[in-house]
Amino acid sequence: MLSLSTVLTLAACSKPAPVAEAPREVVVLQAQQRDGAQALLLPAEVQSRFVTAMSFRVAGQLVERRVHLGDTVRKGQVVARLDPADAEHNAASARADLDSARQHLEAAQKQLRRDTEQARENLISAQQLEQSQDAHAAAQAQFKAAQARAAVAGNQRGYTSLLAEHDGLISAEQANTGDVLSAGQPVFSLAWSGAVDVITDVADSQVARIRPGASATVTLGALPGKSFSARVREVSPAADPQSRTYRVKVTLEQPDASLRLGMTGEVAIAPAREASAAQVMVLPATALFHQGDKPAVWIVRDGKLELRPVTVAGYGERSITLTQGVAAEDKVVVQGVHTLTAGEKVKPIAPLHAEDFAL
Repeated sequence: MLSLSTVLTLAACSKPAPVAEAPREVVVLQAQQRDGAQALLLPAEVQSRFVTAMSFRVAGQLVERRVHLGDTVRKGQVVARLDPADAEHNAASARADLDSARQHLEAAQKQLRRDTEQARENLISAQQLEQSQDAHAAAQAQFKAAQARAAVAGNQRGYTSLLAEHDGLISAEQANTGDVLSAGQPVFSLAWSGAVDVITDVADSQVARIRPGASATVTLGALPGKSFSARVREVSPAADPQSRTYRVKVTLEQPDASLRLGMTGEVAIAPAREASAAQVMVLPATALFHQGDKPAVWIVRDGKLELRPVTVAGYGERSITLTQGVAAEDKVVVQGVHTLTAGEKVKPIAPLHAEDFAL
């Protein structure tokens, strides 16, 4: 009995051996090495080349809007009206002043003709003739001033109707019926028909690789199977103060009637020659992580995770292009990057569906 109790006591005091934690599995890929001269792939949007604000030249209350957002308008079409009552009163007053000035001028002309005839026959003094001439000149000046005021008043009455100055599309509404507007306050934005641009924004690391006149190819999600030849028309000289990106405008060489404003897609821009010598690495966009405000990727090295800073040269629809930070032999984590920890032991595995990470 004593030996049995001793055995039981010793067994109760012993602890099971710890079980080693299995390394976490992570999906990895190796970056694809490509020539740096490869086109920059950038997200893009179709916009009208010219967009103007439509506003009244005079102040007043907006009493009618005849078009709405998305409507197509023609040049000369009335799109909105102000209350014309005050403008009509001003025009009527100006016409009355013009009629009065015309009558004064006619009377002064008659008087001048009579005095001129009488002066020839020495029936009136030279001083009286000079007075008639001065009165006629003053009446002429008053008549011209009244003509100008009447013309301005007539124009202002016409300005109570807002006309489209170009064919186009109403791209924004900025005032409501009943609003009291000041002169020049926008009512609509008009995107002109005809010329369109493809707009994209690039980072400061990319803008040096783009030059005006560079060839480009545009593809749009709404028009599958179609591509459009284009050229870079304009590269903004300064970054946007909010996004810190540079606006690039690309013009289509042969615009298509199927294009619609607001369509989105991708533009491939040929880089400048001086930037084309270096090799770049391409990875799925899902591999990108951020260390603070700097881009980085997770590398599996000796079975552990390492966060490595990288330099991003371009952002594609499903990929990123790197110029520094990743070598061809590196195993880069491409899935679940926001759940990882530096130094964590992992087991690299290939993607179950490789087509999900096709570049």
